[in-house]
Amino acid sequence: MRMEDTTMERTITDRAADLARHYGEEAGPTVAQWQRVLAGPAGSPITVINLFKLRPKGLEPMMRYAAVSGPTVTKVGGRFLLSGPFETTLIGDEEPWDIVAIASYPDRAALLALFDDEAYRAAWADRVAAVERQRVVIAAG
Repeated sequence: MRMEDTTMERTITDRAADLARHYGEEAGPTVAQWQRVLAGPAGSPITVINLFKLRPKGLEPMMRYAAVSGPTVTKVGGRFLLSGPFETTLIGDEEPWDIVAIASYPDRAALLALFDDEAYRAAWADRVAAVERQRVVIAAG
């Protein structure tokens, strides 16, 4: 293994651990999940699909979170393709969700800039307070 490969792996490992520490592995991505995001191909667009099931009193904190996350996604170069209520499952196991939010980013650097943004980091507590369970999927393109 070349020295630069080892340095890159160490950088990814350290960065993933820092992100997991900040966002918490119970409510946010695990270290392994952060590592996969960080190690993915640079320079190509990605789409993030969020499925949220809110806590019984989760709408108010979710609205506070959305008031920060929406403008921050735009600030880092991303854009929302959809944000709205979940309707139904067409194929597969029925899983009840409340909100679907799909955002597109020009590259991983833009997505990571979102998670590095101080206002977004502060708003994360509202997301944690709002969400009973979630599924977040990253797709290429």
